[in-house]
Parts: sequence; structure tokens; C-alpha cells
Amino acid sequence: MSQQQLDEETPLLPPLQRKARTPLPWRQFSIILFLQLAEPLTSQVIAPFAPQLIRDIGITNGDETSVGYYVGLMYSLFFATQALTVLHWSRISDHIGRKPVILTGLFGLSISMYCFGLSTTFSGLVLSRALNGALNGNVGVIKSMMVDITDSTNLAQAYAYMPLAWSTGGTIGPLVGGLLSRPVEQFPNVFGHSQFLKTYPYFLACAVPATFSALAWIVTFLFLRETVLTRVTLGRFLRSKYHKDTIPGPVTPTGSSDSLSAEDAARPANGDDSKPLPLRSLLTPRVIIAAGNYAALSFLDIAFRDIQPLFFATPIELGGLGLDPPRIGNILAIYGVINGLFQILFFADLHDRFGSKIIYSAAMAAGVPMIVIFPILNAVARAQGLSFVLWAIVGLQLALSMILNLAYACVFIYIAAASPNQASFGATNGIAQLGVSIVRAIGPASATSTFSLSIKNPHHAWIIYYYMIALVCIGIFASLFLPRQLWKNQN
Repeated sequence: MSQQQLDEETPLLPPLQRKARTPLPWRQFSIILFLQLAEPLTSQVIAPFAPQLIRDIGITNGDETSVGYYVGLMYSLFFATQALTVLHWSRISDHIGRKPVILTGLFGLSISMYCFGLSTTFSGLVLSRALNGALNGNVGVIKSMMVDITDSTNLAQAYAYMPLAWSTGGTIGPLVGGLLSRPVEQFPNVFGHSQFLKTYPYFLACAVPATFSALAWIVTFLFLRETVLTRVTLGRFLRSKYHKDTIPGPVTPTGSSDSLSAEDAARPANGDDSKPLPLRSLLTPRVIIAAGNYAALSFLDIAFRDIQPLFFATPIELGGLGLDPPRIGNILAIYGVINGLFQILFFADLHDRFGSKIIYSAAMAAGVPMIVIFPILNAVARAQGLSFVLWAIVGLQLALSMILNLAYACVFIYIAAASPNQASFGATNGIAQLGVSIVRAIGPASATSTFSLSIKNPHHAWIIYYYMIALVCIGIFASLFLPRQLWKNQN
């Protein structure tokens, strides 16, 4: 009787068991994380001193309200030139491999930062940033390499570690930029007799990320293992492009631990998974939706990242907080450490519990209060100065920014799942990065120019915040098109 009762109470279908995570290949994965440090370190090192640099070169002729415009233009030029080349770098990596493209990108980062530190005119800064963007196609290629060495069970865990590299670079970069810019003035006992550093007051700060990129180049050359096994050399690839011949596709690694499984990435019905697809075949609705959300998120994020240090540096009477470069660097550095730990400790478990769609939507919604805090900070600063209440509100804004950053790992997972086949991960990431580069070319200049308009005319004081709230609304609207479940093979 008890056996019969047991049988009747036993479920007809056993409960679904979540697949155990495949261990990450830590040796190669740690090298990839190390390489990722180069870009945030390079980009964030100039954040604390960029407004002062623009003042020093004299292009604004003492007009404080024009500083934001030139800072934004300087940032935008990098992404404008990157937009012209990033898709080509990503597609090339599907044919000749990830490693040669990464080596080229690191070389570009190093040379351009040395040039940036030696520039004393705005045209020199422009050329340095343009060189940086044109040669650097590593963003999409490194994401493709991460997909190459993971599968569906550990991809979210791998992407949870991506903010570690960006946050570490975002931590060290502002510290270096704040501490080592104008070293003759900050450390007169050490550098006071250096005529070179008097002539080039920002070279020392720029030389640190430039040298790191050179070191990363050596590490890549010696230790990074190629994840695209291909018989196509660069010379043969270029000759085939010139003669319009068909080249054999690369053979990508297979196996549960080396590739994204078919559960999360769609496969073509009768395509060869070992051959990269033509660009036209990649422009599917799912790729466009994933890339569009990545672009919307990046537009909001880059605008916020450029407005935040500019807002901190702007005098209180003009709508900011009036902080100096070292203090701005410390704030951004503290944020970088906490954000990296937050992403590592919580994202993978949150993703397993709630899924990509819910986390992404909640992260985008956090952008509204994050932007509204800007005018509140200035109002508190006018009334109380740099009080405890003001720093508490700054902390709240940074916490909301950490929630917004959860969206990045989610959208990367959607992009990986959207790829039509495994051999086209590089090109798919290239398409997504192309859209991001375009909006990032527009974002800094448009946001900082709007900020300059806001502080120039009291009647337009809130226009920058209306602009950024509009960016949040665009991101929330785009998120409505993301499916609750990741795209799957329809065959």
C-alpha cells in the first residue's frame, strides 16, 4: 500500500535539473582579462585631466563654457575612426585568427598614447585619438575570443568577470591620470628640474598606459593561444580579397568547453558552421535587435561617463561641483573597485535566477534616477557645500551606475546567442561594435556640447538632463524587443 501511495505521489516527470557549469579555462581566460585592461586604462587615464588639458592648450581662449565641447569632440574622434575600421578587424579575425588582430590593436594603443602625451596642440590630440581608434579593433575580437573558449553553462560567469578588467582599468587609469598629470607642480621635489615634463606636463600620465599596452603585446605574442584554427594566412587572405576569390573558412574549436552550445546560438539550416558567413547573411532580425540594444546602452553609458567628470570639474556656480583632478580621480577609482567586485560577486547568480531580460530591463530603468541626481547634487552643493549629504548622494549615483553596468554582460550574451553560426562570432561582434562606435562618436560630443549649452545659458540649465533622460527612454524602448528566452536553433 505504501509502495502504491509512493508511486501515486511520484511526479510523472522528474524536475528539470540545471546543468552544472563547465569550469572556465583559467589560463587563457586570465590572459584575456589581462589584455582587456589596456583599453579602459588608456581611455580612462585622461578623464581627470582632460578639462584642464583643453584649458592649457588655449583653444577655448579662456571661455570656460567651451571646455566641455572640445573635451567631447576629443573623445568622439576615437569612436568615429573606430567605426570606420572595427567591422573589418572583426571580420578579418574570423579568417586569419584573433591573435594577429589583437596584436595590431595593442600596438595602436601604445603608439597613440605616447603621441597623445607629446601633443601640445588640439590638432595633435585629434591625430593621436584618430590613430588610436583606427588601429584598435580589439573590443569585438576579445568578446569573440571569450565566446570561443566558453559554452552555454559558463558564458554568463565569464562575462561577469569582464567588468573586473574594465573596472580595474577604470580604477588605475583615473588614479594615474590624477596623480601623474602636471607632475612638476604636484611633485616639485621629484620632477621640479625636468624641462621635458614642464614642456609635456601630461606625458608621464599617458606613458603608463602606453607602456602597459606594449607589455600586453609581449604577453599576447608569447602566451595567448589562438582560438580560431585556420589555414588562411594574412597574405593569402589579402590576395583572395584582391582577386575576389573564395577563401576557405576557418575551423573553430569544438567541444562543450570551447564553444557556445547550440542551445544559445542559432545555427543555419544548411550552412557550414566552420565557415564565416557573408555580411548580408548576418543582418538578421536577432542580430539587429541585439546590436541595437548594445548601441542604446552604450550611448547612455558613454554620455554619462563623459558628463560625470565634467560635472565634477565644473564650478558650483555654473552647475557642477568644482572638484579638482586628484579628487575626481579618487572618486572614479573607488567606483571602479566596487563596481568590479559587485559584478563578479553577484552577476552570475542574478543571471541564473532572473535571466538576461529581467536584469537588462531593470538595469536600464536605473538610468532614470541616476540622471536625476545630477541637478540634486548641484543644489545641495550650492546650499551646503561639499557636505556629508552631498557625498552620500554621490555614492547613491555611483551605486545606480553599477546596476546599469549589469546590462553589459546581458547584452553580450544576447549578441553571442544572435550569431547565425559559430564561425561568424567575430563578424557578429563587429556589427554590434560598429553600431556602438557610431553612437559613441556622437555621444561624447553631443552630451558635452549640450552640457556647455546648459551652463552657458541659465534658461537652458536643465536641457542636458532632459537629453540624457531621453537616452534612457530610448534604451528602455529598445529592451522591449529582446526575448525573455535567448534565441535558439529553429531547425
